[in-house]
Amino acid sequence: MDNNEKFTHVRMREQAPEERRKNFKEVPYGYSEEEALKEAARCLGCKKPPCVAGCPAEVDIPTFIKAIKEKRFKDAVNVIKNTNTLPAVCGRVCPQEDQCEKNCVLQKTGKGPVKIGNLERFAADTDRANADNGSGSVATIARHGKKVAVIGAGPSGLTCASDLAKKGYRVTLFEALHRPGGVLVYGIPEFRLPKDIVYKEVDEIKKLGVELKMNFVVGKTSTLDDLRKEGFEAFFIGTGAGLPWFMGIEGENLSGVYSANEFLTRVNLMKAYRFPEYDTPVTVGKRVAVVGAGNVAMDSARCALRLGAEKVYIVYRRTEAEMPARIDEIHHAKQEGVELHLLTNPVKILGDEKGNIKSLVCIKNKLGEPDSSGRPRPVPIEGSEFEMPVETVIMAIGNGPNPLLIASIQGLTTNKRGNITADDKGHTNIPDVFAGGDIVTGAATVIAAMGAGKVAARAMDEYLSSK
Repeated sequence: MDNNEKFTHVRMREQAPEERRKNFKEVPYGYSEEEALKEAARCLGCKKPPCVAGCPAEVDIPTFIKAIKEKRFKDAVNVIKNTNTLPAVCGRVCPQEDQCEKNCVLQKTGKGPVKIGNLERFAADTDRANADNGSGSVATIARHGKKVAVIGAGPSGLTCASDLAKKGYRVTLFEALHRPGGVLVYGIPEFRLPKDIVYKEVDEIKKLGVELKMNFVVGKTSTLDDLRKEGFEAFFIGTGAGLPWFMGIEGENLSGVYSANEFLTRVNLMKAYRFPEYDTPVTVGKRVAVVGAGNVAMDSARCALRLGAEKVYIVYRRTEAEMPARIDEIHHAKQEGVELHLLTNPVKILGDEKGNIKSLVCIKNKLGEPDSSGRPRPVPIEGSEFEMPVETVIMAIGNGPNPLLIASIQGLTTNKRGNITADDKGHTNIPDVFAGGDIVTGAATVIAAMGAGKVAARAMDEYLSSK
């Protein structure tokens, strides 16, 4: 192996764009054993690994990669699971390029970092394929009598519940939907994250002794005061950001306008892509406009293609350089035929006499001075309005917290956007209530939410231990 080969990462094989846009099968195939060993060999095994500092889940990255190098694949996944209960999920959807891989020493060589996420996926998938997942059974954990409630079975809640269970607490995880996983099951499409993988990793958390209560809306089914009477001594709120935002423009009430939340929930959790096997129809028409440019927008656009749309447009008010979606997601969307309408902002949705969409009226922008986000402010160009003929518009411009639970907790402090106010350890202004993830920060990444759940679990343990 020459030096050039040694320091060039192994690319993951994937479905061809013309094929994958017709199906919901996972796009990347994952590493073979040979490919994983070749990529793992690139790791320098740094004594002071900067990659670990970039991982919110605190994974001991050099140790698990060393185990892969030595073909100790079960040891590799166990190292990851010491701090990360969702390795197969993180290996697929975590933005490693902005976290652990960004800090990799090899990044400075110009040859690219070790593909840590791909190796994490390999370790988790190999373990699952071997059906050898007996670690972390209930019998191995000494229990004490303290009961804690975790509200929301998304990434932050699952992580917090897992860590608290490992510390011996009797954990009950309350989830409003009929399946656990939060955004992992309702928001992220099958071609990025197969749902069976999520459910199998949740099963591992249940093996730790975590009890799941589904179809349970805290704040309506029971309040926190009701749960306190049942003996729960501390609460973690990880209910995410599930309330969709709209632009407030004319025509948003027309038939054919979706929030990305509704659209993706119908497609993913309710299996609209398998209609009529599942009784969840979604009509997209021939032309679809997706407003926004984050990962949710890319997921919506790519789902619309797979549901039969002939043309799918991303409508974004800035340039591609400012798009918040992961580079891989933008790349995959463009490969599959999604068209980018940049420096473009909707101003009105026009409908026909039956209340159906016939076009999206947009205005062109130019970039001005940076705004509060640090990105250039989009400035409308007078007289540049034009019509974009479409049958469907999907609004993917962000989400806020669902107010139902928050409104039921008397005295809980929130910010002006309705997010729970919590410190960097997850403490709210109510001593026995902790919070983390998107319900605190607003919409962010899966791994950031997991990190918040991990930090909050420590704080809850400190609080309960001091009582």
